[in-house]
Amino acid sequence: MSHERIETNTGLLAIFILIVISIGGLVEIVPLFFLKETTEPVAGLRPYSALEFAGRDVYVREGCYTCHSQMIRPFRAETERYGHYSVAGEFVYDHPFQWGSKRTGPDLARVGGRYSDEWHRVHLINPRDVVPESNMPGFPWLAENGLDGTDVAARMAVMNRLVAATCNGCETYSEQQLTAVPGELEGMTEMDAMVAYLQRLGTAIKSKR
Repeated sequence: MSHERIETNTGLLAIFILIVISIGGLVEIVPLFFLKETTEPVAGLRPYSALEFAGRDVYVREGCYTCHSQMIRPFRAETERYGHYSVAGEFVYDHPFQWGSKRTGPDLARVGGRYSDEWHRVHLINPRDVVPESNMPGFPWLAENGLDGTDVAARMAVMNRLVAATCNGCETYSEQQLTAVPGELEGMTEMDAMVAYLQRLGTAIKSKR
């Protein structure tokens, strides 16, 4: 079959393009399912606590991922600014992942422990109080919104199924832990949850340094 026949037949060309892309995708993606680095948690990683889990959901709901990535690439310019590059085993408890390359604001993959809880609270209420040049919007309502522990527990139960289906050697929440969630979150706000989540980010790798 000549190249000319393929290149002048739109349907045939599309079929061959799909075949090539499919083969290339399989060659790149399938091996990842059999590598420990991508299917098992890094040493020291634990599941999110109930408060951190709730904070992650608030982070996603508020669209923080549209301006902040959580994926430090293995380039000197990035590792010197943000810290150790991101590895897949850090994110086995994340569904969906918060990777990406959008950085209207800084990457948050290693933000855990860099600032105090109070700094985060002030920053979330009015970012310009701590970063005068910031163009980030404020989220003052997080300090007013309470958490629904029953709803959080139900979502954690769903996460159990996702983790069990995708991760080798990952912990899941026990029935006892799920039952205790409403009590743990009683009186807590979405601000408490968001701060707890941010303080968790990237700390598994940090602890290995």
